Amino acid sequence: MHHPSQTLRALGLDLGGTKMAVAAVDGTGTIHARTTLPTEAERGFDRAVSRLANALDAILAQAGWPAGDVRGIGIGCAGPVDPACGLIDNPYTLTGWNGCDIVTPLRQRFGVPVRLENDADAAALGECFVGAGRGFDPVVMLTFGTGVGGAAIVHGVIYRGANGEHPELGHIPVLPESPPCYCGRSGCLESLASGTAIGAAGQIVGFADARAVFAASRTGDPAAAAIVDRALAAAATAAWTICHTFLPQRLVLGGGIMDEHFDLFAAAIDRALAPATQFTRPAVSVARAALGNDAGLVGAAALALRND
Repeated sequence: MHHPSQTLRALGLDLGGTKMAVAAVDGTGTIHARTTLPTEAERGFDRAVSRLANALDAILAQAGWPAGDVRGIGIGCAGPVDPACGLIDNPYTLTGWNGCDIVTPLRQRFGVPVRLENDADAAALGECFVGAGRGFDPVVMLTFGTGVGGAAIVHGVIYRGANGEHPELGHIPVLPESPPCYCGRSGCLESLASGTAIGAAGQIVGFADARAVFAASRTGDPAAAAIVDRALAAAATAAWTICHTFLPQRLVLGGGIMDEHFDLFAAAIDRALAPATQFTRPAVSVARAALGNDAGLVGAAALALRND
C-alpha cells in the first residue's frame, strides 16, 4: 500500500559554483532519480538553463514520472538570490549570472510552479523535512564547507530579514583582529572556520589544504592545532551569539567539514554553551546534519511540495 505522501512528486535543483544537482523527490523525502552536471557558469546563463531543462526531462524519464504528475520545481542556489522575483544575483561564485531570471523559463518549459531560495535555506528546509531538524522548532543550521552558510527555520518557515533577504550567519564577527573578509568586516565566522579559511591559514605554514591541517592537528602538530583551535573557537562564539539571538531548539551542523569533524565542533560548542545563564541549557541540542549533500535537493523539492 502506498503512503499518501509518496504520491506527491517534485523536482529539486541544487545550484552551486561548480556543480548543479537535479533530483526527483517524493513527499516522504525519498529521491527516485538524480544527476549532477558541471555548472560552467562562465559559458552563459541561457546555456545553463537549457542544460538544466534537459536534465529535468531525463530525471523525469528515469523516475518514470509523467511531467503532469509533478507538483512543482524547487531551486536552492548559492546566493545572493531574490526569491520574490526569481532572480539569481551572484557574481561571487556564478560569474555572469547577475540579475538572471531562472524561474520564468523553467515554469514556461514545464508548466508547473517554480520556487527559488538561497541554498542554505533549502538545505535547512531539507533537514527540517526529513533530517536532523525534524520535530524541532525553531531550527538553525550552519553549513561549513567552502564558505559558511546559515539559515533559520521558525514554525516550519524560512526566517527572512528586511526585504525578504537572507540573513548571513557566516558573517557573525567572532574575532575582530583576525583576517579580513570580503563581507567588509574582519574575523567573521566564515573567515576563520570555513574550509577555505582553514586551508589558507594552513598554506602559510606549509600545509596543502584544510584536510591536511586537520590531519596534522590530530597528530599533535602545534601549528595545525592552533588553526583548528581557532576555527573551533570561532564556531563556539558564533553558536553562543546564535543561541542568544534565536534560541533554537536544535542547532544543526552540516557541510563537508562536519562530515568528518562534527564531534570536534559539537564538543567545542557544548563547552561554550555550558555556562549560559540566560536560557536553560538543555533547551538547545546540537546535531549533525543527517542528509549530507542531499539536504539542498530534498529541501528544494520540499519548497515545491508545500503550498505556503
